[in-house]
Amino acid sequence: MNFDLTEEQELVRNSIREFSKIEIAPLAREYDEEEKFPEPQLNGLAEMGLLGMIIPEEYGGTGFDSVSYALALEEIAKADASVAVIVGVTNSVCCFPILSFGTEEQKQKFLVPLAKGEKLGAFCLSEPHAGSDATN
Repeated sequence: MNFDLTEEQELVRNSIREFSKIEIAPLAREYDEEEKFPEPQLNGLAEMGLLGMIIPEEYGGTGFDSVSYALALEEIAKADASVAVIVGVTNSVCCFPILSFGTEEQKQKFLVPLAKGEKLGAFCLSEPHAGSDATN
């Protein structure tokens, strides 16, 4: 079995590595310390199609395979783990269930704007009769 990366996977990794070094890493500390939302970085990632990595092209995504998706998140996380979490949640927690279980109408309504970066996925946590502190 061949475990080498394909040319496409290497291209994905290298382009995201370069973007992350230039656009994400230099601002990571400032954004973290000042509790800023990384909107400019996410806009850049959206332009590259990375907010719709797991979404098929028919819904505006890039349709990455699982290895390319993992490589992308790894390179983003090297620069700023917070940005990688936002990208990962948008793709995995939000887009994946819609893609897997949504109706065609729901896929058109939600996946297209998520893939374009017009919308972001979110994570919500709550427990009955108790509080949840997802930030810690």
